[in-house]
Amino acid sequence: MRVTVRVRPGAAREQVGGRYGDGAEAALVVAVTARAIDGAATEAVLKAVATAFGVKRRDVTLVSGATHRTKVIDIQAPEPTASRRLTELMQ
Repeated sequence: MRVTVRVRPGAAREQVGGRYGDGAEAALVVAVTARAIDGAATEAVLKAVATAFGVKRRDVTLVSGATHRTKVIDIQAPEPTASRRLTELMQ
């Protein structure tokens, strides 16, 4: 499953959930405590998303947006379960 996420680096606490934007272009909000230095925030995002979807870190890969707040990631998870979890997290 391919998911667009909007990163909030340097947050007080790590959190996955919420919606950034509207309609089909909406992104899942991922707040991480790591700063956007040397890829630390990106790695923290991938770990947080893996935990939120109940998969291993190796099952979450960055597709695009390494240096941007908006990123596209792939999550290797069973489709019905992953879609349902994404809907829960976006609300």
